[in-house]
Amino acid sequence: MSLALSCLAGVALDALLGEPKRAHPLVAFGRLADRLERHFNGPEARGWRSHGVTAWCLAVLPLTGLAWLLSLLPGIGWLVEIVLLYLALGLRSLGEHLLPVARALRLGDLPEARRRVGYIVSRDTSTLDEAGVARATTESALENGSDAVFATLFWFVIAGAPGVVLYRLSNTLDAMWGYRNERFERFGWAAARIDDALNYLPARLVALTYALLGRTRQALRCWRAQAPSWDSPNAGPVMAAGAGALGVVLGGPAIYHGELHTRPPLGEGEPPRAGDIERALDLVWSGVGVWLVVLLIGGWLHA
Repeated sequence: MSLALSCLAGVALDALLGEPKRAHPLVAFGRLADRLERHFNGPEARGWRSHGVTAWCLAVLPLTGLAWLLSLLPGIGWLVEIVLLYLALGLRSLGEHLLPVARALRLGDLPEARRRVGYIVSRDTSTLDEAGVARATTESALENGSDAVFATLFWFVIAGAPGVVLYRLSNTLDAMWGYRNERFERFGWAAARIDDALNYLPARLVALTYALLGRTRQALRCWRAQAPSWDSPNAGPVMAAGAGALGVVLGGPAIYHGELHTRPPLGEGEPPRAGDIERALDLVWSGVGVWLVVLLIGGWLHA
């Protein structure tokens, strides 16, 4: 029961306070990761996967161990765990990034919508039409909901403070190093593979959650038929099930770092609009509510 209450407290803190505006720990971690990458992945060292493994271990393992030690402190270990969960969650910030895009689209301000969505996706947004902006934002809601919210809760439940720190730092390194280009193809291999492994079970639980809270049969059909064609083993199920649950079509062509990527379609229905961004965010919030209720019931029964 204490675990369920800790999850509830962490989500409540995130909903009330949002992410820290100053000195966010993940920002400091990003600077550390940049220094490690420059040291271990200089032009003369590229091509060595072992350097990426070493850098990952130096970035993640000491901080994970520190989180474990702090969680054992008598009297305040439980508070440390709640604070670390709060710092790792990104539920409120997800809405703070997505809703301005939806508002700009509703007002017909396409340049502002493009600018706003450019903050949250890595693709080129300068030429997107309204449907393209809505599609990119809806995809971000579903995928980042899985990574920054549900998977964070999953690893907190599985392994407490060290689990949530291990996952969140690994996910951050994947976002920084997990590119398939000349610079990161080999150095970022370990970060990408570890993140894939840590997200494998959470992503499928998220896909099931999205399906149960939307158009269930359609979502399950899209998950089964479309997810295997997606290049990410975890984003595929999440986005296919989410698109099916919402009754929209995601995927399609997108420009990343100057290169056109032809992505398979996901979901069924119409292209997304501004309202579908809000519906996707509601789907994430509803899913979090379901997870918390399940945890509370499970804790009560166990107690």
